[in-house]
Amino acid sequence: MIDETLSNYDFDEEDVGFGAPPMLPDAPLSWARRLSAIGIAAGLFLLVLFFFGIDLGGGWSALFSTLGLLSLATALWFYLDFKDTEPGIKHDRTFFRAIQNRSLLGWSLGIAISGFYIVLYFYDELQAKGLPAVLERPIRLLDPLAELTQGGESSRWFLYGVLYTLAIVLFGVRMLMKYRHNRYQRIRTVSVMFFQFGFAWFLPNLLIYFKRPYMEFNGVWPLKHDYLWPGGVDGFLGAGNFGIFLLVWAIGLVVATPILTYFYGKRWYCSWVCGCGGLAETFGDPWRQQSAKSTGAWHIERWLVHGVLIAVLVVTLALWGNHLTDGRVFGSSAYTLKQWYGFYIGAIFSGVVGVGFYPVLGNRIWCRFGCPQAAILGLWQRVFSRFRITTNGGQCISCGNCSTYCEMGIDVRAYAQNGENIVRASCVGCGVCSAVCPRGVLKLENGSFADRFEGADEPLRALRESFEKPEIYGYRAWSERNRQA
Repeated sequence: MIDETLSNYDFDEEDVGFGAPPMLPDAPLSWARRLSAIGIAAGLFLLVLFFFGIDLGGGWSALFSTLGLLSLATALWFYLDFKDTEPGIKHDRTFFRAIQNRSLLGWSLGIAISGFYIVLYFYDELQAKGLPAVLERPIRLLDPLAELTQGGESSRWFLYGVLYTLAIVLFGVRMLMKYRHNRYQRIRTVSVMFFQFGFAWFLPNLLIYFKRPYMEFNGVWPLKHDYLWPGGVDGFLGAGNFGIFLLVWAIGLVVATPILTYFYGKRWYCSWVCGCGGLAETFGDPWRQQSAKSTGAWHIERWLVHGVLIAVLVVTLALWGNHLTDGRVFGSSAYTLKQWYGFYIGAIFSGVVGVGFYPVLGNRIWCRFGCPQAAILGLWQRVFSRFRITTNGGQCISCGNCSTYCEMGIDVRAYAQNGENIVRASCVGCGVCSAVCPRGVLKLENGSFADRFEGADEPLRALRESFEKPEIYGYRAWSERNRQA
């Protein structure tokens, strides 16, 4: 029996004058890191000069001296920043850096990213209302690359694709160095870099070059909703045999989704292939600790993500209903629904909020609260998958690293303390909880789907109860508490 004096023990060292723990001073910069810092500063300076009308030689010379120099110097900085450190968990200064927390600097960065997305997405409309041509020079900077890969001039969407891909590749270098002690993280990071560069950027640009229908080969309906909407299907069918191949590819990915999810969980897509997940896991990694862990956030998550799934299904049915009946079913309302979905979900939610709010709400805002593909994968993972994260509760020291750095807001520590498998629809299998655990308590595994949690052998019942009686700490703990009550 615990002594009452121990159970009532209440001591806060900060209240009695100890203060917050001191932050270690910065390590001295090596000459190599100074050189990379100079390269970053020079690249930014030349980029600003180009934006203000100085051509810097034009063409490839301008591109290499600005974006090229900036990219190489940034990759070198990330490499050197972790090169001489001991392999292992890296949380240094996470809660001391203003830019990684909800400080003025963090909010300012979030507003800046959101502003860029607003200007990019609504550039034509904003120009019509008097906005200067602020993107014209950045777009023209990429003309040589666009000519090489697309066979034509650059555009704002080409600019977006290049910046998006660069962010994943450069911050992917950071991830590879930061988690170099963890094989799973290295493989996963290389995977998202490969799929973004090859399947989401290079191959789609080649399609434009050869005047074929556009497709990002790592996109799956309903995330890439227009692929299987009537307009997209008609575009594929009108492009001959190659268009039919693209349509078969799009349908094949939909068919393969439940199969791959059964074997690997939703991580096969959300953490290994998806471009949205790739950006979140690389560029967004510094803010993963910002994800809300409260029960309220979890309830909002469930309503929002399944609400968006219902919305895209309704729009899809309305569009196909009109298409098959020459507009006699829904009339112009189907087109209105399509516009609403494209504006509020496709642009505002997934783009402006989904990425711009990384520094404030964490790196998986869209994936957690809005992605309809994640909703489908999550429901399947919850009841018809072999994937789970197993726990060794006897080794857990309750440090809380796993819960703190879970980007999906899951209280991983609660599962570990109860010795329960982690089987949650929202879990994307990123494996960071395992990578930051100092005791090896958590392990990503596959096995029989029936032994993941109590009741998993009745998947339809488990699915129904996950909606009717949602549990935070796992099925067994939930049912045990209710039995005791």
